Amino acid sequence: MGYNIDEFKIILEERLSKKRLTHSFNVADEAVKLANVWGADVEKAYVAGLLHDVCKEISRVEQRKLVEKSRKDVTAEEISVPQLWHGIAGEVYCNTDLGINDDDILNAIRYHTVARKGMSLLEEIIYLADLTSADRDYPDVDYVRKLCKKNISDAMLYALQYSITDVIEKKSVLPRHTVEAYNQYALSERK
Repeated sequence: MGYNIDEFKIILEERLSKKRLTHSFNVADEAVKLANVWGADVEKAYVAGLLHDVCKEISRVEQRKLVEKSRKDVTAEEISVPQLWHGIAGEVYCNTDLGINDDDILNAIRYHTVARKGMSLLEEIIYLADLTSADRDYPDVDYVRKLCKKNISDAMLYALQYSITDVIEKKSVLPRHTVEAYNQYALSERK
């Protein structure tokens, strides 16, 4: 594969605040830990974790332009919530500007906030690494960290429950992808 990690770090340093840059490094580190636990590609995990928020702090206008170029399934709910645009924009940016063509990495970046039905192992790892990185300190984070290393499907179900509850409490909309992901993990739990 041979990605130029140093180049990616320079790009992130130019695009992100110190706090967001630290978060990106922490997510990359956590993704590597989870990749080692679950037998995923460590380099892909690091790259996807590092770049997952590459478009988080660009303007909404720039994000929207990138979202409109997406070839992925962008839902009306996602369009209605600008806070969700950065994952979609990041996937497009990483493909067009950084030359990343690996669909697994691109999907991990695209769906790191909303999840989706049928996630790959790498997508699950990035979703969970984003929620459990060293800078996260919500009440259940230590429990979720332990669960991530014990059973990744259970961790996904718990993380989705947490995220959905948070969205509902904010009276925001639930993207179809999130609902479908939750239903998939909930149904597999019942079997």
